[in-house]
Amino acid sequence: MFALGILAAAPLLAGFPASSPGGLTLLGQSRPRLFALDGLWSNVLTLREKGSLMLRIPGGSVLLGSTPSEVLEAAASCATEPLAERCNERTFENELEQRRSAVASFWLDRSEVSVAEYSRCVAVGKCQAPEFTGAERFNRPEYPVSFVSFRDAQAYCRFRGARLPHEAEFERAARGRDGRRYPWGWLYNAHVLNHGRLGVFENDASDGYAELSPVGSFPDGRTPEGLLDLAGNVAEWQADPYRERSSDDLPSDDENALRVVRGGSFLRGASFVRGAARERAAPNLRRPDIGLRCARSAQSFGR
Repeated sequence: MFALGILAAAPLLAGFPASSPGGLTLLGQSRPRLFALDGLWSNVLTLREKGSLMLRIPGGSVLLGSTPSEVLEAAASCATEPLAERCNERTFENELEQRRSAVASFWLDRSEVSVAEYSRCVAVGKCQAPEFTGAERFNRPEYPVSFVSFRDAQAYCRFRGARLPHEAEFERAARGRDGRRYPWGWLYNAHVLNHGRLGVFENDASDGYAELSPVGSFPDGRTPEGLLDLAGNVAEWQADPYRERSSDDLPSDDENALRVVRGGSFLRGASFVRGAARERAAPNLRRPDIGLRCARSAQSFGR
């Protein structure tokens, strides 16, 4: 267990990325073609290797972390769960020291990495197969890949010519520039994500899924920039080693150092799927509720 603590269609010009409304650029991995995005048509610049469609997230000054009052609000929300006694104001202390930070523009997978996508890396011997033994129900092509360790996640993103996102990038993607509470907005909506609850049984089938859901099953929970499943379904490995506060010294370069996971999962309730929520996990941990998505620095492909 990790500790309690996310147009009109136009020809594609060769060599130039096309942008969607709001200045976002889309990046996929196959031949250049048109993709349907949220009911509209947008041009997509593609790469040679296979993988998830990526969105370019503009950089700038963003709000990270939570204020003391926001931490108390999260604790109060958690106190409405069946096992409320497991929550208190210290549960979310690791979000404190809210600050503004400059985050450079980056690319991020539009959705979680699926079992089918990850299996391509396994097939060429670049990734270790997920350990589905005794849990084969999670081994479905359309599901987000799970039962992968931090090192497995790193290996897959390297295979894609990418990397794991940094915590600040994930929070920028989930909260936007205005620091909204959830990927879709300020108010919790139990119908737009695959969530759980803090109870004896952490699963909650009221959203339509008792466990994992296929990637992209909740389009109404997307961010304004079009990113899917940043809250719920599987929590996602981050590149950063875990530290309690942003001002703490970084842990020593130890391969066994705890790592950050973000986004909550199908086993987490409202307080744990907020864009600011942080959890930690041992790097060798493999669970059905931890997966990944990949990122790239914008400088790699131009601005």
